[in-house]
Amino acid sequence: MSPCWGIVVAAGSGTRFGGPKHDALLAGEPLWRYARDALLDGGCDDAVVVGDVPGGVAGGSHRHLSVAAGLAAVAASVDIILVHDAARPLASADLVRSVIGRVRRGDVDGAVPAIPVRDAVKRVAGERIAGAVDRSALVVVQTPQAFRAAVLRKAHAAAGGGAADDAELVERIGGSVAIVPGEPTNLKVTYPRDLTVAAALLSALRGSR
Repeated sequence: MSPCWGIVVAAGSGTRFGGPKHDALLAGEPLWRYARDALLDGGCDDAVVVGDVPGGVAGGSHRHLSVAAGLAAVAASVDIILVHDAARPLASADLVRSVIGRVRRGDVDGAVPAIPVRDAVKRVAGERIAGAVDRSALVVVQTPQAFRAAVLRKAHAAAGGGAADDAELVERIGGSVAIVPGEPTNLKVTYPRDLTVAAALLSALRGSR
């Protein structure tokens, strides 16, 4: 089996959270540890945490620079690299296996989890609705995202600036990225109140096992 490593991005300033959120506790454990453990439980041979955590590597001023710092710490022999946000503590090991497996099929450069847009989407002009947007071709993309290592490294080497995620950087160089079914419970913690929701989801997930 080809070597696979993960990168957990935990270097953000957490402006909307009111401070660094990767250290926020969920059921007594920091968010970054949940994210790292999901990668390891899902099939990654190792994981690099980018941020001010025990054993972590220093991050950059922007997300793509933090991922680049993580890439520098990943062994050159690794074939598949996953990038996961520390702010998504509830991603399951099954989701990790899903994105890894999609890349290992060999017909794409990357795979990302996505869920359908369920709410009505509108185009606006100032404070007024300017029209409806067809949501049938829209999805909400999550992490972890898996890529062929060589392609991800090439995408970051060519990056001239930031991007919404690593999939966008890969797409910019002509790489192909597939989607796999995401998880509605794969919440991204952005605001303090999201921790309350995450705690309820975690309790429900543990109770269903």
